[in-house]
Amino acid sequence: MKIAVVGTGYVGLVTGTCFAETGNDVFCVDIDKSKVEKLSNGQVTIYEPGLEKLFLRNLKEERLRFTTNLEEGVKDAEIIFLALPTPPGEDGSADLKYVLGVAEHLGKILRDYKVVVDKSTVPVGTAEKVHAAIAKNYKGEFDVVSNPEFLREGVAVDDFMKPDRVVIGASSERARKVMGDLYSPFVRSGNPVIYMDVRSAELTKYAANSFLATKISFMNEVAQLCERLGADVDMVRRGIGSDERIGKRFLFPGIGYGGSCFPKDVQALVKSSNEVQYDFKILNAVMDVNERQKLHLMPKIKKYFKNDLKGKKFALWGLAFKPNTDDIREAPALYMIDELIREGASVSVFDPEAMANVKGVVGDKVEYAESQYDCLNGADALIIATEWNEFRTPNFLKIVTALKNKVIFDGRNLFESNAVKELGFYYVSVGRATAVPTNGTINK
Repeated sequence: MKIAVVGTGYVGLVTGTCFAETGNDVFCVDIDKSKVEKLSNGQVTIYEPGLEKLFLRNLKEERLRFTTNLEEGVKDAEIIFLALPTPPGEDGSADLKYVLGVAEHLGKILRDYKVVVDKSTVPVGTAEKVHAAIAKNYKGEFDVVSNPEFLREGVAVDDFMKPDRVVIGASSERARKVMGDLYSPFVRSGNPVIYMDVRSAELTKYAANSFLATKISFMNEVAQLCERLGADVDMVRRGIGSDERIGKRFLFPGIGYGGSCFPKDVQALVKSSNEVQYDFKILNAVMDVNERQKLHLMPKIKKYFKNDLKGKKFALWGLAFKPNTDDIREAPALYMIDELIREGASVSVFDPEAMANVKGVVGDKVEYAESQYDCLNGADALIIATEWNEFRTPNFLKIVTALKNKVIFDGRNLFESNAVKELGFYYVSVGRATAVPTNGTINK
């Protein structure tokens, strides 16, 4: 098939590359000339494991091309995917100006039947707005379909190539058949293509992400209770996660969720609920819990240092909102940095992929280390904000040598408390008892 993908951000680039991988001819469109030039020259503009190999292969085979010219990109396409930003407005609603702007432009250049697909996460009713925007200037036949993405950053290529399910919201049999043919190579193992009406498909994405965010916030509330009752959240997590009705995933406590999806999607669903005079109480609580959880470690840090962080230096491992991505949107680490600096502390940071993005936001307010161990030099304590695999089994001797004190504040529960305690560390985690060295000292 001939496919156009409008927007080469995270979703657009993964979508375009993966469709090309199954033999389709894909033309990606973006207004950013610099980005298009980089992509055309073989430079992947996002970090996503496994993407670069597929990208370069399909670029070489000329199944994947890039342009800034919308008319050139969509002229021969049978299907046009809109993978455009829908940033949250001040009131939490999704801003549709990019989606509707492209839709209106499409109405001026379409000449024959196309299936226009909303791939961006958009509120219920967006497909109707897109249809109306195109129809202002184009009176021919076309369909607007909702095909929400369910990509997890860090494993997005696998998610796309081997989806749990494909959701397609379409109002015509013609569009259903086109989309079914497109996705047939991806569901050969029998995972379902679920057809539904357009509005239900639009709501499905918001409902899915909001439910997962709810699981995370629920476990963070359980962790708060564990700390007050003397229980261990890891034991509780295993106990409830073995119940197949609940499942094991998204039950890990920590310092809150971030990223491009959960915060924005929960907020947008609450806004949509308010617009139809429904008070979505659970999701309001989910947002409140998450905001508080991002700074869950701060009172513990202040208590340890007797409420005086002035002149103290902290090493911070992890800046991305999750491992295996360079995405720092709504990352808890950024909230920690702001609070530490506000308290008069200095911060040295390290992340395998997200340093450049943080530098673009934070600038020279923090020190950027060359490695996870360089980050520790002269620091009064180590804070862990992202669960990168390379942080899970560190060289503790190097940590002891570099830190002033054997003190770790772990926002992702990477270590087993007793094991760290036996090494002589004062170790604070989430939802578990603080591990204090048996001799009561924290000296090297």
